[in-house]
Amino acid sequence: MKSRIFLGLSLLCPMVSASASASIDPVLVPQQAEYQVNYGNIELGKARYNLAPAQDNLYRYQFDSALSLVGLSDVRTIVSEFSVSPTNPRQLVPVRYFQDRSGTGPDYQEQTAFIGDLSKITTRYKKEKFDFPFASDIYDPMMVQLQFRMDLEADKKPLDYKMVKEGEVDDYQFTIIGKERMKIASGTYDTIKIEVVRDSTKRQTFFWMAPDLAYLPVRLTHYEKGSKQLDIMLLSYHFADVATLAAPE
Repeated sequence: MKSRIFLGLSLLCPMVSASASASIDPVLVPQQAEYQVNYGNIELGKARYNLAPAQDNLYRYQFDSALSLVGLSDVRTIVSEFSVSPTNPRQLVPVRYFQDRSGTGPDYQEQTAFIGDLSKITTRYKKEKFDFPFASDIYDPMMVQLQFRMDLEADKKPLDYKMVKEGEVDDYQFTIIGKERMKIASGTYDTIKIEVVRDSTKRQTFFWMAPDLAYLPVRLTHYEKGSKQLDIMLLSYHFADVATLAAPE
């Protein structure tokens, strides 16, 4: 259950409207968002994202969650630090990544450093260390969300991303299914439905993003063998420039 929950959460990330700021890319405007996490129809808890203002082109993006189910618990804090490429304003560059997980089962940490000057990525997952060759198209599991949304607004294809996660370099691909009107507790949204590409339909993950909010994710649903396992829905959001955001119906 825990790995499925985090995969779902890692695909969600808040954004702002394209007109939110004339001096900064809208996806990088300081922002917060909160999501309700359900396992099937059972409420597990909440997850929060926060993107702080940049300091000398260094951004800090943080995730916090506290989930529980019948005596099981999972508490996480994840921090990603990244910058914007000096040669391409729509290209994000990972710098450091840190995850601290506690709860039922063994506690652990994960740390990754992207060292372009030494042409390597070094990561420590639990108690094991791994090194990988540095490449400009390898991200961490947090800031890749922001890159994904910047690419969606730019209509970039294919939507294919590599990330360092749990001591491995994983490759995730996404496909756009079409438009869908989504009604949840926080409002009704005109969305684009997206699916995680997999070789088998035994596991399916869909998420819905609102173009009027610059592709703010409003819902994610994960299925195992046709049965809904995970359902994550937007509860609230706050942006540095709320006046420019389109309000839900």
